[in-house]
Order: sequence, then C-alpha cells, then structure tokens
Amino acid sequence: MAKPEELVFAPLGGVGEIGMNLSIYGLGSRQQRAWMAVDLGVSFGDEEHLPGIDLIMPDISFLEKERKNLMGLVLTHAHEDHFGAIIDLWPKLKCPIYATQFSAALFEAKCAAERNAPKIPVTVVPSGGRVDVGPFSVEFIPVAHSIPEAHALAIHTSAGTVLHTGDWKIDPTPTLGAPTDEKRLRELGEEGVIALIGDSTNAVRDGRSPSEAEVARTIVDLVKAAKGRVAVTTFASNVARIKAVAAAAKAADREVVVVGRAMERMVQVARECGYLDGVQNFRSPEVYGHLPQDKVLALCTGSQGEARAALARIANDDHPEITLNRGDSVIFSSRTIPGNEKAVGSIINNLVMQGVEIITDRDALVHVSGHPRRDELRDMIAWVKPQLLIPVHGEALHLHEHAKLARAAGVPRVLVIRNGDLVKLGPGDPGIIGEVPSGRLYKDGTILEDSKSRAVVERRRMAFSGCAFVAIAMTEQGELADDPEVDLVGIPEKTREGEPFDDLVFDAVVSTVEGLPKARRRDADALGESVRRAVRAVINEHWGKKPPCLVHVLTV
Repeated sequence: MAKPEELVFAPLGGVGEIGMNLSIYGLGSRQQRAWMAVDLGVSFGDEEHLPGIDLIMPDISFLEKERKNLMGLVLTHAHEDHFGAIIDLWPKLKCPIYATQFSAALFEAKCAAERNAPKIPVTVVPSGGRVDVGPFSVEFIPVAHSIPEAHALAIHTSAGTVLHTGDWKIDPTPTLGAPTDEKRLRELGEEGVIALIGDSTNAVRDGRSPSEAEVARTIVDLVKAAKGRVAVTTFASNVARIKAVAAAAKAADREVVVVGRAMERMVQVARECGYLDGVQNFRSPEVYGHLPQDKVLALCTGSQGEARAALARIANDDHPEITLNRGDSVIFSSRTIPGNEKAVGSIINNLVMQGVEIITDRDALVHVSGHPRRDELRDMIAWVKPQLLIPVHGEALHLHEHAKLARAAGVPRVLVIRNGDLVKLGPGDPGIIGEVPSGRLYKDGTILEDSKSRAVVERRRMAFSGCAFVAIAMTEQGELADDPEVDLVGIPEKTREGEPFDDLVFDAVVSTVEGLPKARRRDADALGESVRRAVRAVINEHWGKKPPCLVHVLTV
C-alpha cells in the first residue's frame, strides 16, 4: 500500500519579524515534493544599521534548488511586505504567479514604473475563486484589510486543508470591498482544517480593531472644521482611506490634489479596478497654488517619513508646488512603523515650526490597523477549529502571545517556529522535522547581496568609525620615493589635545616604513599590512576607535 503524501510548511521570511513574508508548502515524500510559495515580500533597510541598503528580501536559495518542483507563487494581497520582492527575485524562479485582479493590476503598474523590469506574467483568479497549483487546490477567501482584495488562502491537499490567513481583520462595516467571509470560514471549520497559519501582528492588543467607517467619520469632521489648507498623509495602498479623504473633501467643498508618485499610481489602479467609482476626479499639484486656501486638500505620500516623499519635501519647504503655512493642518492618517519614529518626528517638528497644526492618531481616530486584535483572533479560531495553529507575521512577543491565546482557546496543538523550520502538518502528529536554508538578501542600489557581503559589513564599520586611506610609493631598493599620501574620511580632524590626526597618521606611516628591514619594505603585502596595523593602532590610541584602513603600495 502506497504511503500517504506528507504536507509540510516552512516560513522563509516573516516569522520573528514583521515584513519580508515568504511561506512555502510542500506535498509528497521526503525524497520528492511539489512546492508552492505564498507571498514574496520585502522589509526596509535601516540607515543606522544598514547604511545604503534600500530593501531586505528573503533568501530564496532553497527554492532556486527546487525550481523544477516549484508549482507557483500565490499572492494574498499587494502590500510591499507581501509582494515587493517579486521583480528582483522572480527571474531566479520563473514560476507561475496567481493573484486577484487588483493585486495583478497594481503589480503591472509597479513593473511599468521600474526601469528594465522583466516581463512577469500573472494569472488572475477571481476573488472567492479557486485555482489548482500543481497538487494544491487554492481557494481565495475574502478578508478585510487595509488594501483592496486581501485574501486568506484555503489550501486543499490530499493530506488535509490548511488555512493561511495572510493579513486580515474583522470589520463588519468596511468602507470598501467585502467584509471577512465568516460564512465560508465557518464552513471550512465544519469540513476540517488541519492547520491555521495565522497573522500575529496585533496579538498583544485586547479587544477588536475599530472599523474603517469610524475613521471615515472622524476625517469628515476634521476636514470640515479646518480653517486653512489641509494635507492628509496615509499609506498609498489604503484605497479605503483615500476614498474617505475624498468624501471628506467633498463634504467640506474642497478639491483633492494628489501629491506623490506612489499615490498617483494607486489612485490610477483603483479607478481602473472600479474601487473609486463615483468618487470625484482629483487634481494635479500644478493647480494647488491657484485654489483658495479653504478649498483645497492635498493627499500626500510620506506618512512614514520617507526622505524623498511629498510630505518630507513640503516640511523642508522645498516642494516645487505645495506649501503649508501658519494655520494650515496636516492629518497623519497612519501609524508610524517601528524604526521610522525619528524620520516622522523630524517632519512633524519641521511642520510645527512653520506654524502648521498636526493631528495624529494620538489626537483623534484617524487611523485603524488592518490586523486582528485578540478578540478577532479568538473568533477566527472558533470559526475554523484548527487542529494545529502556527503563529506567523510577527516578532517574538507577538508569536508568543498568539500561541498563548490559541492554547487558552482550546487549539489541540500550537507550534511556535522560526524562519527556516520545516514543519510536518499532516498526516499524523505535526512537528518540526528539519530545516531549510533561510536568510536575508540586501538590495544595494541595483545589486543583490547576501547578509555576509563584504560591502554590507564594511559599510556598517565605516559608518561607525570612518576609514583611513594611505598610499605609499616605494623604490625598488625599498626606500620611500615620496611622502606618503594620507586621506582620513569620517575621522575627527584633531585629537583631544588638539593635534591634527593627519599629522599623527603621517608620522606613524613614515616611522613604520623606516623601522622595517629592507627585505620587508620590498614586499608590498608585508609592508601594507604593517602600515595598516600601525595606522589603526595610533588612531585607536587617540580616539578609542579602530577604523578600517586601506593601504596602497606602489613600486616606482
């Protein structure tokens, strides 16, 4: 009798962290499995720890090795942390991609805006529809979230059904799109779900996430009460919020001016997909200055403090068309993602110094999360009745709290895992059965580097302690042909005693060269290493830091 096929799961990103989501499911024997990937997202570089790194992506080396067995990539929704890595990584996989209409249209627009983006075909699946991806039958179940057409995936296999929730919440009164499909989720629970792979982002928060409808009412009140110009900044992907801002502007007899490329692109795709039907046409930035102050509302990118986004330029008073003055208002209809606090704070302070009134979610209900709080997590568990729950999409605390809640709710098995853990879901007892390669890739300009990349490591060191450059010209007899050249970058000009560092380093180079035996002076490698050590030692003695030192030896 043939052994039943084994269903396995592994996260390659998005567990123990928020962002960079990539999950894989495998079906078959240990020797031969068919694989399916769910989402392929990014997280964003942190200038403090990763200077010059724009994006961080999951390491897909395992999928590259299994490429012939990779049946497809399925997208839950079109947020960057779920689909932002596709343009860079798909050429290494070249597998079919499945998404619903809005996600596919937004991805097409993203490709069109990228220079030299590869041609990447996407198969469109209707919301609520089903598609076969190799031996996986994938059902797209609508859920409420902060972007149109977010879906949980019911993954039907010969070994049982898994519910992969993606990002979701329960919003009985969404202002755009369908509410979370409780009826279908309850049906799945009756049919039997062997595992729930669930969003943990808000597992530390009690109660329920408020509705988008409540935010929409607040924004109407704020915009109506405003005296001067009004600017609203929000995540460009939150089309429901864009629609709410448009309704508020209309109620206050204001024109909406869209400012920022990401916002323009989102508005265009949302109109094409019918999500802004009946919403007034928006104006371009050129008309902003010609409209009366109480008749204009600027809808801006830059809610996370992005340096090149519209709001940062407005706050720095260097936007070519948009200005704000004393008595004007800015509504931050967003929450600050951890790590962006300094950048957002800088923008707020610059605006306050210009006399602008700031309204954030600390002052009024101008933002709600798109993720479930604890009561919503309990509802999902009660509807789906999973045999196993694996918390994902969260940092260690979020995963821990989701797991604790699931155990208290009576889920028979709960498993907290890490990126790279290979988990058997069924048949039989679930558990971690191995490990697959996982890690991070850094997008450095146009180049993808792994986390051990010399460039990434050295740049981090240089950001901390600068760099010393030394050039030495030697004769064939092992004598200095000229004075050494010294260039210190990011190193203080003078010591505590006021002595120039250039002079200290120059003297250290000369004395090191002259103190070496002639045989070592004629060996460029040995000479360079001796000088490097001496330079780092003298800088450390007077500064307390050891910068990288690059020595170039030229024989003339």
